[in-house]
Amino acid sequence: MAEDQQETQDKTTPLHDEHVALGASLTGFGGWEMPLRYTSDLAEHRAVREAAGLFDLSHMGEIHLEGPGSGAALDGALVGNASAIGVGRARYSMICAEDGSVLDDLIVYRLADEHFLVVANAGNAPRVAAELVARAAGFDTVVTDRSAETALLAVQGPQAEEIVAGLTAPDDVETVRTMKYYASAPATVAGIPVLTARTGYTGEDGFELFVPADRAVDLWRALLAAGEGRGLVPAGLSARDSLRLEAGMPLYGHELDETTTPYEAGLGRVVKLDKKGADGEPLPFVGRDALAARAQSAPARVLVGLRGEGRRPARAGYDVVQRGLDGAAGAVVGHVTSGAPSPTLGYPVAMAYVTPEVSAEGTALAVDVRGRAEPFVVVPLPFYRRA
Repeated sequence: MAEDQQETQDKTTPLHDEHVALGASLTGFGGWEMPLRYTSDLAEHRAVREAAGLFDLSHMGEIHLEGPGSGAALDGALVGNASAIGVGRARYSMICAEDGSVLDDLIVYRLADEHFLVVANAGNAPRVAAELVARAAGFDTVVTDRSAETALLAVQGPQAEEIVAGLTAPDDVETVRTMKYYASAPATVAGIPVLTARTGYTGEDGFELFVPADRAVDLWRALLAAGEGRGLVPAGLSARDSLRLEAGMPLYGHELDETTTPYEAGLGRVVKLDKKGADGEPLPFVGRDALAARAQSAPARVLVGLRGEGRRPARAGYDVVQRGLDGAAGAVVGHVTSGAPSPTLGYPVAMAYVTPEVSAEGTALAVDVRGRAEPFVVVPLPFYRRA
């Protein structure tokens, strides 16, 4: 029995003891025990919007592909055109099943001409690694899952650049300060060699720092100390979720899953049906036929943003219903995938899948919140965009 319990116990990141020492409330997420919050959800959310937050993202998966066939292997494995990514740049992509459904959404970094890094969501990382190994068979590439030896820290917020640059070696400061969005470069931060990327999941400027797992604690402590005078606080999963919701960013298991294709989620732009191989011929990739057919068909449901007109928030799983002239609830037309009060905007926001006929901006709908029809209206995503 003890062995069975150990096998199902959530994994911990290299920063687990740091979180405990800071008094974090811990929760299970994607097979990992992660900090939910350190002080309050609201304080951590506002710190990221106004100053900076420090996140432990070491539960994410890091899968490397190296060799002359790496770009071609990823072109056949993912929906995007990885071989077109420039060295030092990154691109959002997805890995789909043959039926076009989403197995995971990913960020693909091109670290060198023949070296790519694929970052997968925590709960999906082992499956993504296995799929990439299988799909890369026959290509001149080596697929290596380095998740266990890699930690990932994110500094997000208006003060992120000053905090990270202040710890960066003089020869690398200009690289950090001039780095474009969705770009990456090696740098020495707090005396530690890291891969620095200007990506994020909060709607704010910020950096993600890939660091050897055995140096994660040193980097975490250095960032906390450097950010103390600039308003930086450690932030947990709860703030990360409310921040990404305001920014209209999908979360796997909510807006994306194996019942969804990129098109329903409004992310058809990441699917490159016209990509070609080295011989100039159309390039097949896993899920292409299903996605090509889906691109030509009318959607059965559409992902929309909903702005609450009252105070009660919608939550994932709640029904979206038509709103009658008297405010009464009508027929069910969809369901909420993510919802919460927006600390930044001051009203409830939600993302939901609804039928196309009620998806137009300005459509008055309602959400069944524990038996009461709460008024919402369809609005464009994202809800929040930084200046």
